[in-house]
Amino acid sequence: QVQLMESGGGSVQPGGSLRLSCSISGYTYSTYCLAWFRQAPGKEREGLAAIDNEGKASYADSVKDRITISADGAPNIVSLQLDTLNTEDSAIYYCAAGSFWPCTPHFAQNSNYWGQGTQVTVSS
Repeated sequence: QVQLMESGGGSVQPGGSLRLSCSISGYTYSTYCLAWFRQAPGKEREGLAAIDNEGKASYADSVKDRITISADGAPNIVSLQLDTLNTEDSAIYYCAAGSFWPCTPHFAQNSNYWGQGTQVTVSS
């Protein structure tokens, strides 16, 4: 049984940084695409970043200058570094995993497995 669990969310002031982590268990496929999404109240879910088993990363244009996705090779953990946060970054952040290509934030909507989400709140 594949399980994903996010951690690292919380409250931060504008301009600050957070590092989110997603612990992955039970995923035994050697090829994969791991991704991060977010969803703010009243808005659609937004794909942010994706990374494949070869370490190739892909980012949404809206956030590519402020975020970095990374993963170990197992996969056991996929992380998302968020920098220069602003109030519009407040949302629930989700990790996802699956075997599909291309591995991009857009196509990661097809992920087979999803975490429960972690809240990020940016306020002064």
